[in-house]
Amino acid sequence: MAVFERAWQVPLDHPAFAGHFPGHPIVPGVLLLDQAVLLAQQHLGRQGGAWQVTQAKFLSPSGPGDELVFLLQDGVRGGVSFVVRCGDRDVASGNLQPSIP
Repeated sequence: MAVFERAWQVPLDHPAFAGHFPGHPIVPGVLLLDQAVLLAQQHLGRQGGAWQVTQAKFLSPSGPGDELVFLLQDGVRGGVSFVVRCGDRDVASGNLQPSIP
């Protein structure tokens, strides 16, 4: 199974931090999922299209400036499994499936 790995530095000034959460900013889960989908599209050579999140677990918070490493692995029926790590801890994991038009 192919493994695809990419690092992403969380921008210090990302607009999501304004409301999530003032005084103690953390990366919203939807932002992690968005990055995972973008990387899955790169990995599979698919641009655009809808994706389904078939499973997602948010395990540990991350914040502005963190370097997150996304590890993607080919899954079943054209899907992708992912793990997001920050240093030695898991931040999130899940499965993505491209929608069939």
